[in-house]
Amino acid sequence: QVQLVESGGGLVQTGGSLRLSCAASGSILRVRTMGWYRQAPGKQRDLVASITSGGSTNYVDSVKGRFTISRDNTKNTVWLQMNSLKPEDTAVYYCNAKIVRSVSEDWSDYWGQGTQVTVSP
Repeated sequence: QVQLVESGGGLVQTGGSLRLSCAASGSILRVRTMGWYRQAPGKQRDLVASITSGGSTNYVDSVKGRFTISRDNTKNTVWLQMNSLKPEDTAVYYCNAKIVRSVSEDWSDYWGQGTQVTVSP
């Protein structure tokens, strides 16, 4: 079993900051790319930021310069520091990780349960 447990969402005013965290646990051999996605009401789930095991990062244009993704490979944990938040950042944020559980299995995508981020005007 593999679990991704998220924390850190909440309500914040425009211009405020939040830090999301996501820890992967369970039967894990290796973790490859980890990332954060978000889904606003009535919209599809979109990638916000991702980070490889080597530390290479990727951001959607709308969050560049405001959000920072980081990870600790020894703890299988990824964070998303969100600064200068805007109302349009309001969404449910989901953690994603590409994980292989054993040498006899393929890589699979795992998702966290989602955490609500609400930015008030």
